[in-house]
Amino acid sequence: MPGTTPQPTSATRTRSWWGWGWADAHPDDAECAAMGALIPGTLAHPLPVPRVRDLDIGRPAVEPPAGLAHLVATGPRERAAHAMGKAYRDVARALRGRPGRIPDLVARPTEEREVADLLDWAGERQVAVVPYGGGSSVSGGVEYRGDAHRAVLSLDLTAMGRVLEVDAVGRAARIQAGTLGPSLEDQLRPHGLTLRHFPQSFEFSTLGGWLATRAGGHYATGRTHIDDFVQSLRVVTPAGTSASWRLPASGAGPSPDRLFLGSEGALGIITEAWVRLQERPTHKASASLAFTDFHAALEAVRAIAQSDLSPANCRLLDAGEAALSGASHDGSAVLVLGFESADGPVTARLGQAVDLARSHGGRRGGVDGVDGADTDAAVGAWRSAFLRMPYLRDGLARMGAVAETFETAATWDRIPGLIEAVRTEVGEAALKASGHPATVNCRLTHVYPDGAAPYFTVLAAGRPGDEVAFWDDLKAVASDVLHRHRATITHHHAVGRDHRPGYDRQRPDPFALALRAAKGALDPRGILNPGVLVD
Repeated sequence: MPGTTPQPTSATRTRSWWGWGWADAHPDDAECAAMGALIPGTLAHPLPVPRVRDLDIGRPAVEPPAGLAHLVATGPRERAAHAMGKAYRDVARALRGRPGRIPDLVARPTEEREVADLLDWAGERQVAVVPYGGGSSVSGGVEYRGDAHRAVLSLDLTAMGRVLEVDAVGRAARIQAGTLGPSLEDQLRPHGLTLRHFPQSFEFSTLGGWLATRAGGHYATGRTHIDDFVQSLRVVTPAGTSASWRLPASGAGPSPDRLFLGSEGALGIITEAWVRLQERPTHKASASLAFTDFHAALEAVRAIAQSDLSPANCRLLDAGEAALSGASHDGSAVLVLGFESADGPVTARLGQAVDLARSHGGRRGGVDGVDGADTDAAVGAWRSAFLRMPYLRDGLARMGAVAETFETAATWDRIPGLIEAVRTEVGEAALKASGHPATVNCRLTHVYPDGAAPYFTVLAAGRPGDEVAFWDDLKAVASDVLHRHRATITHHHAVGRDHRPGYDRQRPDPFALALRAAKGALDPRGILNPGVLVD
């Protein structure tokens, strides 16, 4: 069944070029100052909101190709908005007027042929091509660093934003890579189907971005990554177009899709994918439980993960994270549970999960959802804080504070020691570097029978004017802790350029050799997202 609905655009709101999300959703000066007052050592007044006209943006080093010039923008705001992602270090650089290398051109192809033509032109001119979806990268994945190329082209895929075909029988759809999350769901809704992949960046990220970064999404168990939804991919490379067969499963050698999933545009440009869908859930229920003992809460989560209950949400917030989100104010850790189904009630499964948690010392909160009766304030507070947090981070950055996150995954036997080591060592490093104590909180975002994904939040006073280097130092300490505990450098935020040192240490040498060979074969002129994954 073909789909022709175009990707909608907002006529009334403007994306922030320097920070997260919508420009009109950022905290005002008074709110920034109030937040900063809670962190000793921050600035007395917020830094001004940065302006594009204050940046030193020169003329493009190259002219766009004549036949594709209608797809290319060269205006200062377009170029500045495509210079960085949305990590704390990106925001801090923008606030100080140091965005780094600004792309010379921003191209928005509308079809696959134009992507191939742009790559051909860029290869001939030695122009670096940095793929760009929604620009929500938090690991340096959409910026260019260095000076090895004469010019930089930011390849924005969002003009390729349609659901092209829906197979209602097989519950799958063929979707263009530039489709933003809300548009994707809007186009699937008339068919009664959903991808139901909801990363925190859902509103501002694309299917292609999810695929290229192996993004984590809505589900805390089971289908935790976009990988689990992929049937086939189309990828344009300088060496030709790769189109895998659409199959429910295959044992025919190494998977071509696996080569490009997580490749971050270093091997090719993902242009479309067939992805597995599901019916929209109509039965939902959630609950929260409070724990006075965080280690007991970890055991409760492990028990639930090793059961066959498969909750959609199973997030454990330590006391600091629970307080930060408003889910708890008495020093308790909070476990947020959620179940959903299109087939039937889920209250029984929720009840079993709650019973497991209570057997490990959890205190029952309320119940919320279609199948529940009461309202759970902790669940609601967590949901609201989850969506608002990136905006608050930008407000704290204006106060000179470091407010950033990083995540990982490890086996259950390593989880308690890993969390304690991160809290201790990152906290000590921040105190030594700034003279002020830092807050290091933790939550579990995804859980598996054999391990979990801890997600850390760091709040600290930065060094005025040197906030980026200060954060980089803390991140290096954290990365050393992860490596020592054999925890991955990233569970779902991608490698980009920021995680590259940790990734180089984590991957086996023979695999690195094979990856470099693949890069050389598919991108012989080295124009695709240079510096990502391999040199």
